[in-house]
Parts: sequence; structure tokens; C-alpha cells
Amino acid sequence: MGGRIGIAVRTRPVVRDGAVALALLAACAVVNSPTAVVTAGNRITGEGPHTGQLVTWWVAAAIAVVAIAARSRWPASMLVLGTVAVGMHMALPVPFMIIDLAVPILLYTVALRYHRAASVGALAGLLIGVAGWSLYSAANSLPVPGLPDRIPVVPARAAVGGPAPPGPVRSTNIAQNTWSGVLLLGSVLIASWATGSAARSQRARALDLEREQEQRATLAATAERARISRELHDVVAHGLSVMVTQAQGAAAALDRKPADTRTALEAIVATGRDSLADMRRVLARVDGIEDVWHPQPGLDRLPALVGQVTEAGTKVRLTVDGKRPALPSTVDLSAYRIVQEALTNTMKHAGPGASAEVAVSFQDYRVEIEVRDDGRGGTPGGGGTPGGGGHGLRGMRERVYLLGGRFSAGRGEAGGFVVRAVLPVRGQDA
Repeated sequence: MGGRIGIAVRTRPVVRDGAVALALLAACAVVNSPTAVVTAGNRITGEGPHTGQLVTWWVAAAIAVVAIAARSRWPASMLVLGTVAVGMHMALPVPFMIIDLAVPILLYTVALRYHRAASVGALAGLLIGVAGWSLYSAANSLPVPGLPDRIPVVPARAAVGGPAPPGPVRSTNIAQNTWSGVLLLGSVLIASWATGSAARSQRARALDLEREQEQRATLAATAERARISRELHDVVAHGLSVMVTQAQGAAAALDRKPADTRTALEAIVATGRDSLADMRRVLARVDGIEDVWHPQPGLDRLPALVGQVTEAGTKVRLTVDGKRPALPSTVDLSAYRIVQEALTNTMKHAGPGASAEVAVSFQDYRVEIEVRDDGRGGTPGGGGTPGGGGHGLRGMRERVYLLGGRFSAGRGEAGGFVVRAVLPVRGQDA
């Protein structure tokens, strides 16, 4: 039972605020002893007990409790209601008590829930009210009602409900300064407003941070989808190109050279298996699983790639210059994919009998790649056309630019097609 009450207090604002209001009223009843203080305050001017004023105080206290309990649902309206309740208390010859903290609490809620212009307006209205009340008291030669310096000296018997001695009870006024009310009450109101406004700003910063994190997550997901799309395109396009070329060769040699047909079919099977392994690796990365059996390809697999393309019917010569440094995995993978895609375009668009050259040069802070063929160049709209709409060149260009490198592709001076890429290493400019 107690657990359910605790959960309700934490999760339901009305229950929580109602508990706070009742706690304030209970503390006021125990600490301030309102009945004794109100009864004693009636005798400051020599009057006897006044039941109506006591009833007025308790009615105002009940209104303050309701205002605090409903502050989460109607902050502005409850601030007005709480101000009315505290004003009723100030009209009585009694000091401020704990329950009168309703106004600072409600002002804090308004500053927390509303824009600064609205909360500043509420603060200004309360300060004007305090100043007006102080001016009224000064015009009537009275101390500011409600301040502690008007606390009457209540005999011990009256404070505990016993009979009070006859005659008026005089109050000890430490300071009759009219503006002390503005300073004291204004300071409390400004402090409560500043606390609520600061809490609102902190909450706004937290929401902005949360939105920024969501935007970053969305951008990261988009970039990951683009990366996966490029990976799948490179894997599928290269694998299918090799398989189609091998199948065409097998069909041509089926009647005349059965042995060559067997070799081509075996190459198709091997290429299909390698492509499936690459696809499984890419898709495993989507689920956050690292495929240790089929690690990411890199430049160390270029000889196997060149051999595969050569077996498919396009002669390729590989040249490596310089000592290979330790490359970041992103640079290593991108370099391999660029060579793979360039050779795929050569197989698709360079024409029969074309050959290609792959040159890789390792410099201090960069890797230079050049893939050149001697074919007839790209066909309109193909992947090997500089201005074409294929995904090959666009994917290579995006890979290079994401790493901060340089990329160019176009017809060579002596014919054919040339792809050049410069990839930075260790964050240096290419």
C-alpha cells in the first residue's frame, strides 16, 4: 500500500503537489500555531477575540492549499488564486506564516512553465502589489502588514490556548520603515522567480541537447545506410560483372574448348561465393556483428582481385610503389573498393580486348591510386562515363570526399579511361 502511494506521488503531479500543500499546512499549524497568533493579534488594538478573522484566515489557508495542489495544471490561474489567499492573510493583523509561501511557490511554477515575458509580467505585478500595499500602510501611518516586526508579544498561556490576561497586547516594532516590505517581500519573490527561470533554462538546454543527439543519431543512421548501399553496390556490381563475363566466355567455349568452359564455371562459382561472403559481412555490420571469418578487404587483397579480373578476360597489371604504412581501416577498405569499382567499369564499358593498369603509390601521408584502361571509354549513362548517371563513379567520389581526399575520373590523353584518387593517412590533407 505504501509503495503504491509513493509511486502515485512521484508520477502524478496533482498528488505530489497536494502532498506538498498539506505538508505546508501541517507545518504551519505546528510551528506557527495560527489560531493562537490570530486570536492574539486581534488584541493589539485592544479588541477582544474575533471569530470572523480566525475563520477568514483558515479559509484563505484552504484556498492557498488548493492553489498549490493544482499548480501543475493551471499555473497562472493558481498564482492569482494564491495571491488572493495571501492578500487575505495580509489584511489581518498577523505575521506571515509558512502557508504564505504559496505565492513564491506558485511564482516559481509560472517561471518554470511559461516564457520569460509572461513570468516577468507576473513578477512585476506582484512587486507592484507589494509596493502598493506598502504605500497604503505609509499613508495610514501603519507598519507594513505581515512583516515580522508586527509579531505581537503573545503570552505563553495565550499561545497554547489558555486564558489571556486582560487588556491590549502591545507589539514590539523593531522598524517602522515602510519600504522594508518591498525589500523583504520583493527579495523573496525575485529569488523564487529566478530559481524557476533558471530551472526552465536548464530544462530547455536539456531538451536542445536531446534533440541534437537525436539529429546526430539520424544523421549517423543515414550515413550508415549510404555506406551500406555503397558497399552492397560495389560487391554486387563487381561480382555480377565477373560472373557475366565468365558465363559469356563459357558459352562461347562450350563446343570448342570444354576445358575452358569448366574453368569459367569454376570461376563463376568462386566469384559467387566470394560475393556472398562479402554481402554477409556487410549485412552483419548492420546488426553490429563483426564477421571475423570474412574480415574487411583491403589493399593486401589487390593481387587476388587482379587475378580474378584477369581470369574473367580483362588483363590487368598491378604496380605498387613505396612501403605500405599502417593504414586506417576506412582508408584501406575505401582504396580497395575504388580499385574494385574502377576495374568493374573497365570490364563493363572498355570493350572486348581491353586491358587495365592499377598503380598504387604509398607516400608519407597519403595513398595515391590510379586505374587506367586502354579501351574505348565509357558509354553514355554508364558507370564509366564522367557525366553519366551510374552509381560507380558517384560512390567512388563520395568515398574519397568523406575521407578528405581528391578524386578525378575521365578520358585519358592517350585514350581509354583513367580514375585517380588520393586518400589521406592519419588525418593529413591529401
